[in-house]
Amino acid sequence: MKITVETTVAAPIENVWRAYTTPEDIKKWNAASDDWHTTAATVDLRVGGAFSSRMEAKDGSMGFDFAGEYTNIVKHKLIEYSFGDRVAQVEFSEGPKGVKVRVTFDGESTHSVEQQRDGWQAILDNFTRHLEAR
Repeated sequence: MKITVETTVAAPIENVWRAYTTPEDIKKWNAASDDWHTTAATVDLRVGGAFSSRMEAKDGSMGFDFAGEYTNIVKHKLIEYSFGDRVAQVEFSEGPKGVKVRVTFDGESTHSVEQQRDGWQAILDNFTRHLEAR
């Protein structure tokens, strides 16, 4: 099952792309709630390149790695990647109110569709706040 979340960021496409693909930026926005954070991130932005993010609860009670491989990249337009046996697609499109970022990903069976959608949407909302606060 595919799940889609999206946001529109009032920023130039160059800034949106850079923030989505730069480890230092990723560590600032990649969390679904204020009690979580990303402590490490790596990006090798090329087809066949790997990425990873270490997400942890700020109280140290739990954490997990989110990692995968880029399968298609069109600068300022599209990022596709696989993570485990799942895939995701991130589309960037410029419009009159800014850059729309749409993420479509394969759901998993551990959490409900609503939990997955809400979590990924919260991360995308943090991404928007990070960029618009600049």
